[in-house]
Order: sequence, then C-alpha cells, then structure tokens
Amino acid sequence: MPTRICTSSRAAIILTLLGLLAPHLGWAQVRHILSGLVRGTDGTALPGATVAVPSLGLGTATDELGRYRLEIPTGSQEVTVSFVGYLPQTFRVNMGRNQQRDLALAPSDNELSEVVVQGQQTLQEKLETTQMGVERLTVREAKLLPALFGEVDILKTLQLKPGVQSGGEGSSGLFVRGGSADQNLVLLDNALVYNPNHLFGLFSVFNSDAVQSVDLYKSGFPAQFGGRLSSVIDVKMREGSREKFTVNGGIGLIASRLSLEGPINNGKGSFLVSGRRTYFDIFTRALNRANASDESWRPIPDYYFHDFNAKANYTLGEKDQVFATAYLGRDVFGFNSFGNLSANFSWGNTLGTLRWQHTFSPQLTANTQVGVTSYRYKLGSAFDIASFGLTSTIRDYNARVDFDYAPHPAHQVRFGGSVTHHTFGVGRLQVETGDNSLNIDDDISYPALEGGLYASDSWKVSDKLQAEVGLRLSGFSSEGRVYGGIEPRAAVRYSLSDNLALKANYALMYQYAHLVSNTGASLPTDIWYPTRLSVKPQRSQQVSTGFSLLLFGGKFLLTDEVYYKWAANQVDFRDGAQIFANPNLDQEFLFGRGWSYGNELYLEKKEGKTTGWIGYTLAWAWRRFPPQRGTDGINDGRDYYPSYDRRHNLNVVVLHQLNTRLSLTSSFVYTSGAPATLPAGRFPLQNVPGGDLLAVPVYPDRNTYRLIPYHRLDLGVVWKLRPVRFGTERDLTFSVYNAYDRRNAYFVYFEVSRDQTTDVINGFTAQQVSLFPIIPSVTYNFKF
Repeated sequence: MPTRICTSSRAAIILTLLGLLAPHLGWAQVRHILSGLVRGTDGTALPGATVAVPSLGLGTATDELGRYRLEIPTGSQEVTVSFVGYLPQTFRVNMGRNQQRDLALAPSDNELSEVVVQGQQTLQEKLETTQMGVERLTVREAKLLPALFGEVDILKTLQLKPGVQSGGEGSSGLFVRGGSADQNLVLLDNALVYNPNHLFGLFSVFNSDAVQSVDLYKSGFPAQFGGRLSSVIDVKMREGSREKFTVNGGIGLIASRLSLEGPINNGKGSFLVSGRRTYFDIFTRALNRANASDESWRPIPDYYFHDFNAKANYTLGEKDQVFATAYLGRDVFGFNSFGNLSANFSWGNTLGTLRWQHTFSPQLTANTQVGVTSYRYKLGSAFDIASFGLTSTIRDYNARVDFDYAPHPAHQVRFGGSVTHHTFGVGRLQVETGDNSLNIDDDISYPALEGGLYASDSWKVSDKLQAEVGLRLSGFSSEGRVYGGIEPRAAVRYSLSDNLALKANYALMYQYAHLVSNTGASLPTDIWYPTRLSVKPQRSQQVSTGFSLLLFGGKFLLTDEVYYKWAANQVDFRDGAQIFANPNLDQEFLFGRGWSYGNELYLEKKEGKTTGWIGYTLAWAWRRFPPQRGTDGINDGRDYYPSYDRRHNLNVVVLHQLNTRLSLTSSFVYTSGAPATLPAGRFPLQNVPGGDLLAVPVYPDRNTYRLIPYHRLDLGVVWKLRPVRFGTERDLTFSVYNAYDRRNAYFVYFEVSRDQTTDVINGFTAQQVSLFPIIPSVTYNFKF
C-alpha cells in the first residue's frame, strides 16, 4: 500500500530540495553576454587584460586582439578591468540583455615602475594557462635589458629563455629544443618572415618601436599554426594612437629610429609608421674617398641595413574593423677595390597584409586576411669586362580565415583555414662578358600550393581540469604530386591546488619548405627549397609534461618541463654538393632522423623592486644520416651531435628599480661549448717526387670536439630624464656588453709552425677567433 505524505512533510521536502539546489540555481539563472575590446588610451589593443566580476568570482582574459567575452547573470553587476602597466577601471553594468562595451585604459603615472614590476602576463595567468612551453615578451621588458651596441633585439631577448639556444656569438638565430633554424615559424601580424635577420644574423629585422608583443611557442602549438617543426614566434605590431599624434625614436651607436603615429578621422582609426637605419656606410665611404689617392690604402666594404614598418586600422562600424600591415627591409653590402674588381650583395624581406575583422555576434567573430610575402637575395660581382650575378627568391600569396566561437562558457572554439601559393626561385645565374662571347641566363623556379584546415576547442571540463584539443589537416602540391598529413594537438592542465598545476601536451607537425645550406650558420645565401621528387616533408612529434607552482604568496613562479621530440625526413647535403643554380638540387640531399630531449627549469619573479628570472636547461640533440645515394651518409651513419647541441644552458636576468627614474639591469649567460669537427692529426703526403711534403689532416667523427664554454655578463642602466616642454619623454640607456671581456670562441683554426732554419713544418697550434670584446654603448630615446 503506498505511503501517504502529509502536507507539512511535503513542504519540508520541497524546502530541503530548494536549499540543496540553491547554489546551482544561481548558475542556472538567465545570463547575458558582455563583450568588447580592451585598448590603451593610445589605441593599442591589450591582449591578456583581465575583465572580471569579483563579487561572482567570474572573469576572463582578452585574446591576442584585445577582445573579451564574459557571461554575466541578469542584474546590476560591478565589472573590473585591469592590465599591468595601466590604471584599473571599474564600472557598473545592468545586464538585462547582451551588451558590447569597448574600454580604454590609461597608462599608470609611474610607468617605469610598472614596467619593471610586471610584464604583460601575470604569474597567476601563466599558472592557469593550459599550454606549456609558451613565453610572452613585451617590448617594454626587452628595452630594459642590456643590448649589443645598444640596439634592442626581441629575438636576442628570447635567447634568454630556457630551451632556446643561440647560433653563436652575436647571432640572433634561434634553435629551439634541438630543432634547426629553419624549423621556426616566424610571423609578423600573421605574415610569414623567411629571413628574420639583419647584419648576417647579428640583429633581427624587428624594430622595437613598431612591435607590441612577441609570443614564443616551444610546444603545445595551437592548431592554427602549421608549416614548421620546432617553434612559433608570433610577433604583433602596434596599432598606433587613436588619441593624439606622437613622435618617438632613438639615436644609438650604430643605428637611429623614428616612429610617427596618430588618429585617423577623429579617432575612428589610427596609423603607425616606423623606420630604422644603420650608418656604417657613411663612415666607410668617407674613409674610402679620403684615401682614394693612397695606393697602399685597402678599401673598406660598405654595409648598411634599413627597415620600414607601417600599420593602419579603421573602424567601419560596430561590427567591422580593417587592418593593414606593411614591412620592407634590406641589407646592402658593397665593395670596390678602386680597380677592376667590384662586388655587391643585397637581401631582404617585403610583406603586406590586409585583414577584415567582423563580429557576427558576441559568440562569433571572424578574421579574414590576404597578403603577400617575398624574400630575395642578389649577389653580383664584376671584374674587368666580365660580370657574374646570382639571385634567389621566394614569393608567397596567402589567404586565410579564422573564426572564434564561444558556444558555452566552458568552450572556446577556433576553426579556419589558409591557402598559400609559393614560387620558389631556387637560383638564377647570369654571366656576361663585354664582347658577348659568353652569356648565360639560367633561371630555376618551382611553383607550389600549400593549404591547411584546423579546428580546436579549449574546454573547461571542471574547476580543476582544463583541456585544449585540436586537429590540423595540412597539404602541399608540387609538380603534380600531393603530400599531406593529419596533425593532432592536445594539451591538458590539472590543478592540484590554487598554487600548483600539472600540465602535459602532445603535437605532431609537418614542414613542406626546407632551408638548404652548406654551413652551420643561417646566411642570406641559404636557399628555400620545396617538397618535390625525392624531397619528402619533414615531420616531428613532441611530448612534454611538467608542473607550475606559485611560491611565497604568488610572488614567484616555478616551472619544470620535461620534453622529448623525434623527427623524420631531416635534410642535409652530401659531401661536395653543388648548391647554386642546380636544376637537380634534390639529388644533392641526404635524409635522416633527429631526436632531442631535455629538462627546462624556470623561476620567475614579477613583483617588487627587484624582478627577473633564472632559467636552466639540460638537453641533448642528435642526428643520424645512414648511407644512401651511393655515399656513406654522414658520419658513416653513426649518431652525432648537430652544431647547435648544448648540454647545459643557464640564463639569469635581474632588473632592479632604484627609483622612479633609474633602473639597473643585468643578464648572465652560460652555455656548454659548441660541437666542432677538428683534425685529430696529420700525415705527410708528397704529390710529386722531390716536391714538398704536404700535411694532410685526419678527421674523426663529426662534431666529436667541444669548444670552450660560452659565458657573458651584460650590464645596463636606464635613466629616465626629466620632462621638458610639450610633454616630451626622454631616457638614456647605457649598456655594457660582455662586461668582464670574456673572449668566447667564434671559430678555431690551426696555425702552422715551422723551423726557422730549415722551414720544415714542426707542428700545428690551434688558434681561437673571438668576435666581441667588452662593448659599451649609449642610446638616447625620446617621445613627444
């Protein structure tokens, strides 16, 4: 017989259930979406800004374009917006419907203090992000650090992060987690930069006055990035002020900079133009002219580089905005012997993009972009009546569309696609003589088509567990053949507590363009070559895991990451390869495997007068090229260390603010010596009877020796001068590169010693060549 429940018992049960469900009913109530864009008062988008409703424990961070989206329950709520280096802003909003509100934050009055104390990404945000191996650098931070010749270089600053190796003394080349230099995807506002170096690798092409921020991805690559194996370097340009016209620049030891920015049409848009040029050639030409009549004078080569950046944006309406970006950079080297011999060498990048951002709804935004990228070098020489020219180019036409979709507070979905038409100009050889007895014009180029489709979802599974999963389908078509692959990406974070998170990720990447070089350094004459015929796409896989821990009340962040990466179809040259103007260049290649593994330990502090970081990396990198194509391969097929393998790498960066006008900075670098191949001995050889004996070197396995360890201390002082009329901001930056004058090895050669009486060789002595001694510099920076 069914049991009957009295009225009072029913009421008690209902009240009990309502009490149990009350916390959940609060979340089930009607919500509306608050969205918009967070900028500085100068119009610059602020990625990573925090938008929160503290009373409800709700919050979000703006994306790389400064956009935010937050679901808030119905009613009057107080919203707080904050970003380091800017004054926080609080406002009240009545959420009875979806709303869009764009916000402008004013810089802190004590800007220098804020810059020193914190960077763009707080330690708490780095703890809570799902992705591993991500470093975000602002130019404000880079400008505080000591720099070679006083020229701020964002790529050299990235070398101070764990897992990133430099190519050698003074080089801005990057070798990330055992990958080669061509395996880095370098982007400027989503446009590909093929050669990011000036001055044969000593400086990067990025003018610090035009750059807003740089994101380095060493692992856990987001699905929207593809085409390279080791890292993504995502550089974003500043957008210019929408408030007022501003001029800023700097005068340094080797280069000067000037930037102009201001509003368009009463703040509906803004523009930024920035230029930089060195003045080596001004002095060398003057010296050459002054000594032209001196027969003993040896002419000094001319060299200079310049680059030009421009960006504009304009708001078409509440839902539409357009952006345009342009870059032009050139290096020019020239030599004239005052006689019949002359040589000239130029190289550089050109790119332009046009992007349209459209907001369909607070949940869905699209970015559509088209662009062109070109890299070209030209080498020419002339002697008497003969001339020689060699040219190599690569030109891309690109179109892409990216969608951001937020169907639910727990999901952030991204999807899109891109297509690129490549033209690889492998080499054009031109030889001419005055009497037309010899004329050669041989042009070798290959067209190709590359595309990709991707989708990813950042999923907040629970308060403790968050995952990001993605899939990319990439393809490449060349000479009627189609190559492709599926590239899964996955990252997961689990919070053990408010201060401790465990992380892990996996990524598979394909690379269809290959940088071919017969040297260990990245030179302008290196050639980009497509996947075709016997040259297959490179492929790599990487897994990594580790933890992030906040210490001492959140003032310090300690991270430890362990990674393992293995790669297939790695490319190198066989011995005696013919590189230039070779229509069968693919026959000169050897193919092998590579793998690397290591541990990266990183401690960072961003609060207080003394800030900075300490990074230590213990790593191994290997290569193996077995016998093939009628050769013994490389090293007879045995494993060997590539030239950029470093066992130990220690970086220490300290920034100390003495007062609001004066800051002291320093950085210390220590790395194990670079692998090198040096002769183990020599044997005598007489080519002809009665001729002199020749000492023929005997080489062991490749890279079996190590050069001496590399270490260097740089010191700097940033002195903010008192303002003068018209609100001018000025500072002097003093730098001392290699403060204790360490003579690091650039390369090693052997000097022959002979008997003074018989002139017979009696030995060989290894000699070290060092590139940079102690170098002081000063830079004057201004803004008005």
